[in-house]
Amino acid sequence: MKFKITLQTLAGRTALPVLITLITGGILLVSCSSDTEGIESFEEKHAAELENWALSAGTSTIFYDSSKAYDIDAEWLSGTYATRFQNGNRLYDNVTDNHGPVYAGYSCGSCHLNAGRTTPGVWNNIKTDADGTPVYGSGTNGMSAMLVYVSRKNGKFFQNYGRVLHDQSIVGVTAEGKLEVRYNFEKGKFPDGEEYELAHPNYTVTEWYIPMWDDVQKKYVDIKPEDLFCTVRIPLRHVGMGQMMALDRSEIEKLAAQSNYPEYGISGRCNYITERGVTGVGLSGNKAQHLDLTVELGFSSDMGATNSRYPEEICEGQLQMVEGSMMGLTYDKLDVSTEDMECVDLYLHSLGVPARRLGSKTRTVILDGTDVTMTEREAISLGEKKFYEAGCHLCHVPTLHTRPRGAPLLCGTELPWLGNQTIHPYSDYLLHDMGSEIMGVGLNDNYVSGLARGNEWRTTPLWGIGLQKKINGHTYFLHDGRARNFKEAILWHGGEGEASKNIFKAMSRQDREALILFLGSL
Repeated sequence: MKFKITLQTLAGRTALPVLITLITGGILLVSCSSDTEGIESFEEKHAAELENWALSAGTSTIFYDSSKAYDIDAEWLSGTYATRFQNGNRLYDNVTDNHGPVYAGYSCGSCHLNAGRTTPGVWNNIKTDADGTPVYGSGTNGMSAMLVYVSRKNGKFFQNYGRVLHDQSIVGVTAEGKLEVRYNFEKGKFPDGEEYELAHPNYTVTEWYIPMWDDVQKKYVDIKPEDLFCTVRIPLRHVGMGQMMALDRSEIEKLAAQSNYPEYGISGRCNYITERGVTGVGLSGNKAQHLDLTVELGFSSDMGATNSRYPEEICEGQLQMVEGSMMGLTYDKLDVSTEDMECVDLYLHSLGVPARRLGSKTRTVILDGTDVTMTEREAISLGEKKFYEAGCHLCHVPTLHTRPRGAPLLCGTELPWLGNQTIHPYSDYLLHDMGSEIMGVGLNDNYVSGLARGNEWRTTPLWGIGLQKKINGHTYFLHDGRARNFKEAILWHGGEGEASKNIFKAMSRQDREALILFLGSL
């Protein structure tokens, strides 16, 4: 049944017409019919801040650059929505004891510290080989802040293992395996003589909990490295999630249609994904392989928490189920409710996006490696100019727009404040071939996601990237964290990013450092 009524107050704001839909089972969906605070009044309210900051996400912009800047709610959030935000935040940081028996992280926040990216296990030094080679990998403190994907060379999964190798487990339960990472290094020079070094990861899976069943030999055999494809994902920054889900899909498709720049070798495309029987433009994930924020999948695959969409344990039928029972686990009910998961979804959608920092007009900086002195704002402005000159903006598109009504949450709740916004994510959310040549492999991980091939990746949104070091204490970038700073991340661009990378390499050191300073302002 549907009733149209008017609430005198909704979330503490002015009266709005709302549509209340009663769904069988008692779920109440409330959707507001119009935005309550226009961008003009928002800009007027923040006129002083806008002297030194620039809007990033319309009325969801927040003017903070502290270590908590990713984890602050947008100003429009209040009343019931604010309460649900706090409930979602608590569950995001503490999934209680409902995770396991095996998992990758014990909560969302264990991998996404302060809604960012926890220092990943790929740079967690766990031991040293006899020849002095440092070995990184799976942590021993109950989390590794990475997802380890494993499959056969033909793309099929190993029996008794799924797509993710769960390298953590509760006490008394055997983890599915452990990851070890060793790096190859390659040095290079810019035309002006400045040196750089790139690191390429090599993965080894150890401590497989059970051998693989061989249908030909009719017996269990060890999983050999030559039979294995392994790729790693470090956590994404949870910046601008709501704005991403509210994007106007037709604008993304138009970008794909016009993404043809032969002088740069650029030709982006959409990743069309089918989930829940619906086919649409994928936006979420490193390869734009999801239609939503994967809250349900994250609880299941990453944390081992069963839910209505994924009711089976991730180790269903495996040894860990028995071990979990012996440790007191029961499997007779779901670990997390749909309503609680929607609170987490609301939390992610309602996070504010840090404003871009324009730089001081008076404080001077000396660009790294040079003797050039200029004001901070002048240096950032120079870097922005070089960003455009290199053609970075052709994929890292600065400005996009959201749909009128925003995006619905898991149970249908709408957040109209996300609608009709001009946003600046610095991404086209399209797939691009990033090459397979650098160090013999490039960024090709041979892992297919939807239409995305191994060498294709979604353009990473850059908003908030300049605060990562302050918030999470590191500057590991790219899907697997191999880039240790901005410079290395740029130098890993091959394929459709090759031409822009070469323009960057040919710049003077002053201009390169200015461009990096600009990235740090986002």
